[in-house]
Amino acid sequence: MARRGQWLALAVLVLPVLLISVDSTVLGFALPYLSADLAPTGAEQLWIVDVYSFVLAGLLVFMGTLGDRIGRRRLLLWGGAAFGAASVLAAFSTSPLMLILARALLGVGGATLMPSTLSLIRSIFIGDRARRTAVAVWSAAFSGGMAVGPVIGGWLLEHFWWGSVFLINVPVMVVLLIAGPVLLPEFRDPKPGRFDPWSALLSFGTMLPVVYGVKLAATEGFSWTAGLAILAGLALGVLFVRRQRRLAAPMLDLGLFADRMFAGAVITNMLGVFAMVGLLFLLPQYLQLVLGLSPLVAALWMLPATAAGIIGSLAAARLARRVRVPVLVSLGLVLGVVGFLVLTAIGTQAGIAAVVVSFVLVGGGVALSETLTNDLVISAAPVDRAGAASAISEAGYELGAALGTALLGSLATAVYQSGLPAGAPATAHDTLGGAVAAAHALPPPDAAAMLSGAREAFVAALHISAWVGAAVLIYTAMQAYYLLTRRRNRPRSGNPEEVVSHG
Repeated sequence: MARRGQWLALAVLVLPVLLISVDSTVLGFALPYLSADLAPTGAEQLWIVDVYSFVLAGLLVFMGTLGDRIGRRRLLLWGGAAFGAASVLAAFSTSPLMLILARALLGVGGATLMPSTLSLIRSIFIGDRARRTAVAVWSAAFSGGMAVGPVIGGWLLEHFWWGSVFLINVPVMVVLLIAGPVLLPEFRDPKPGRFDPWSALLSFGTMLPVVYGVKLAATEGFSWTAGLAILAGLALGVLFVRRQRRLAAPMLDLGLFADRMFAGAVITNMLGVFAMVGLLFLLPQYLQLVLGLSPLVAALWMLPATAAGIIGSLAAARLARRVRVPVLVSLGLVLGVVGFLVLTAIGTQAGIAAVVVSFVLVGGGVALSETLTNDLVISAAPVDRAGAASAISEAGYELGAALGTALLGSLATAVYQSGLPAGAPATAHDTLGGAVAAAHALPPPDAAAMLSGAREAFVAALHISAWVGAAVLIYTAMQAYYLLTRRRNRPRSGNPEEVVSHG
């Protein structure tokens, strides 16, 4: 494929990545508006938020291997069509159930888009330098989309109805469906073996209960329901692994994990996301509820971190030409450690400079490391298994995000609740937002005292989470350096007969 054609193909591939990252952040802004319109119950509101990630996580491994089987371009285009149709359905939903079903269909589409884009990059860009640059652009698009999402969402909600945050997906998907067949070559495994439906069901049954149980524990505290869901997922995971070992043509090649570079890259990605999620969960609340910024202004103050993430992603490809990749990955994580340590010095007033510096260091450092580990994931796998490898990486991302929300969120909540002043209203014990709402019913002196204590408690929780995030990244940096410097256990090249079509 000619060089110009490669970069045109990359321009098409970053479209769904940009869209998914924007889509992951705008719903939080639209939730109050759609709740007022559709009046969902508390349980329905949780399903509106969570069903997308449940379906996405459950289908990632299956969709990645399906792309290897039927063609990655074909799966990408099918997923794009499903994502566009689901966006229209979500935008014009007239009931909570209709919106939940639309969000589930969005999860199906999303599960096809992410592994397909990354595996196509692996197949289109053959040389190390070109592939690494393409992955850097892919990562920069993901970082950029997550940051501009709140800004776009805030502007749309000021001028249009809540459904507009879903409709922005449609023109992007139309461009993908028109340009994709022209600019993207097709790749698939020429000898995928026999399809095993039980493996597909077991892969879905493994991821879905685990992610559900972890998220349930994060929102409602650990319970028997959450514990049983996690145990059920792990039990099905054992059955899935045993079945893959017995099959002549397994759906998932477990031999990928024998490569230390592959396994080390996946673990590094998962732990990096785990640490980052705590920051993404707490800092917006700090900016809005402690410093008193509006949602849009708070989002704008987080844009420097986005710029740092984009720069970190793009710099990774250039720096890797001169510095060993394990050193760069660890260096990026160490920058994140410094960023977390900066957070431990903030207070309840005038902390915005420290927040920006912290977020820039963490965002830039983690983007630098994860760009390189994403490249290692797809380059360590054979070309004909790139879809499955990409899906494993994305599944690790989803699991890391769910665990980060559950564990770091629960830790922050426990520290916040233990630091509240005596006599604080019951609603103040749930969240800082609840404390702010409860203050409106108190006399001014009592309200000021209660809010001051609640904000101090929240900042203490933020400090503890920052220390834990720093500790996680220190460990991640050390294990990444150890695993990524080990010699490979399998060849990098894949099946030389992989089917390629430019039509």
